[in-house]
Amino acid sequence: MPGRKPSVFNILGDIGELIDFRHLGSTYSIHLKFMEILRNLNKTFQKEHLFCVWILYTPFVFLVKADAVKEALSGNKMKEKSWVYKFAKPLFGYGLATSPHVTWKPRRKLLNRCFHPDILRGFLPVFNEHAQELVKVFRESENEFTEIFHTIALCALDTICETAFDVKLKTLENNESQYSNTVRRLYSFWLWPEVIAWNTPLGREAKVHLKFMREFTEKVIREKKERYLSLGPGADKGKRQALLDVLLKLHLVEHELTEEDVKHEVDTFALAGHDTAAVTVTWALYLIGLNPDVQVKVHEELDRILGENIDKDVTEKDLNDLCYLDCVVKETLRLYPAVPAIGRIVEEDTTICGYTLPKGATCVFCSYLLHRDEDVFPDPEKFDPNRFLPENSIKIPEFAYIPFSAGPRNCIGYKFAAMEVKILLATILRNFTVESLEERDKVLPVMQVALHPSSPVYVKFRSRSTHVI
Repeated sequence: MPGRKPSVFNILGDIGELIDFRHLGSTYSIHLKFMEILRNLNKTFQKEHLFCVWILYTPFVFLVKADAVKEALSGNKMKEKSWVYKFAKPLFGYGLATSPHVTWKPRRKLLNRCFHPDILRGFLPVFNEHAQELVKVFRESENEFTEIFHTIALCALDTICETAFDVKLKTLENNESQYSNTVRRLYSFWLWPEVIAWNTPLGREAKVHLKFMREFTEKVIREKKERYLSLGPGADKGKRQALLDVLLKLHLVEHELTEEDVKHEVDTFALAGHDTAAVTVTWALYLIGLNPDVQVKVHEELDRILGENIDKDVTEKDLNDLCYLDCVVKETLRLYPAVPAIGRIVEEDTTICGYTLPKGATCVFCSYLLHRDEDVFPDPEKFDPNRFLPENSIKIPEFAYIPFSAGPRNCIGYKFAAMEVKILLATILRNFTVESLEERDKVLPVMQVALHPSSPVYVKFRSRSTHVI
């Protein structure tokens, strides 16, 4: 396979390049170096369908062409998540994101109910309410340029907790709340207990945060369960269902899930759902703020479809009609996919595009690199939402664009995420014109759980005084 196999004199393989003592003290230095290594390898092997990164004699095969991804995901060649996901088990337990295939397959069928169109429709008022609260915070900012990710993340956390738990956290009002602080700290990879030793200061801190999160989830489930058992399943008839309501029915009525299963799934929804939405909205506002021509088109569409009343809720019909905004979101996810890579175990020797992937290797579906295939996306670093206009998107090959993964183990919540992101962006941009402070060479993507900016993203918000219909 294309790639540089480690030798006797370089047992670290490609990971050896991460050890750059000149930059070890700087924030995200290893993350940035890793991204640089991937980009360089991708450039070196740009005509290949895949390339192999070796880490301590362990092969990680990166698929970077659509036909390679299609071959790998067809049939049942790679059902199991990579061993790398075991590091996330203390956070997500055995929820849908980390469960083995034998558990995942029946569980996915059950959890599809949580994202039924009627349930998603019921979340629209929640999405709109929190979007308006976010606008209020940005409007009250006294800074010329406002750091946006942290505030958007709090809004997304409030939204996911209300839709998942039916709990109003109000972290946007109290940004030092214990729950938001716990989530923020646990999302730091180096605080994951499988990565660090428990008896270190960081390990003890991680243990405290994990304990708090588990107790919070258990308390919410216990209170919901007691209400369900005392009042019966019809007590909340006609009321909007949270994801937890659906899970409790599967637990208490259909006996398909244990209480532990319910806990793992709601934690997965809360932790995975809020961060991916927050980074997507952050990257989108950042890119729009650098591209005035795109922003003009977005404003024209918003004014035409939503009208002058900036307090009006965005409806399901509005979401369907906001076609150019949809292109902007898709192009944002092309450049900065929220989850930039997923890993699967090669369960038996498998041939992909003429190359044999050995049993036990990790196959990496790297959307960050795949979305930069020049044969599919000319001038791939250019932010160009027109790529996703109907007449252009039909030319994009199957599996060339996979922002929510692909195949049977794709993201179960992608419709939820798309609705939330579009409502947040529509609400912000119908109120403001945005201008980004730093150019793209100053704000680089770093691969954590989600694809985060390497430095704070600062945006200037100017109230829009006129709306053209």
